[in-house]
Amino acid sequence: MSLVRRLDTIDARILLALDEDPRATVLGLSRQLGLARGTVQAHLERLESDGVLHRFSRRLAPAALGFSVSAFVMIEIHQGQQDDTLRRLRETPEVLEVHGITGDGDLMCRVVARDADDLYRVGQELLSIPGVVRTRTSLAMRELVPYRVDPLLSDLAD
Repeated sequence: MSLVRRLDTIDARILLALDEDPRATVLGLSRQLGLARGTVQAHLERLESDGVLHRFSRRLAPAALGFSVSAFVMIEIHQGQQDDTLRRLRETPEVLEVHGITGDGDLMCRVVARDADDLYRVGQELLSIPGVVRTRTSLAMRELVPYRVDPLLSDLAD
């Protein structure tokens, strides 16, 4: 997704506050930031419609669902078969996200599994997808820096 819209100071302040407390209400944000409720509501609606702010959801820890193994799989595909390959990847529950990349591979997937044997099964399932030429799997040992955007917003919010 390419976003042309530039964030202003109010946008950045709202986003930082939401990053700190994702359950904050519009009224709570307006009080915390010293802004009119209507101003906060208008900014939130614009941020959502412009694709800056994604749908509200909580990020679940896959380990809580029994998927304690996390890995990154680089996939090389036959050119011209990306759409079919992506459709099959979307149908694979253990595939959490897929990114188009440059370099040695074409796609980078984050996958989860219950254990090493299950990761092997997931890898074999990915290899069986028509259009997949080869895969390379790297086991994620530990998340060292979780997903974050607040450092990108901090300067803008000041």
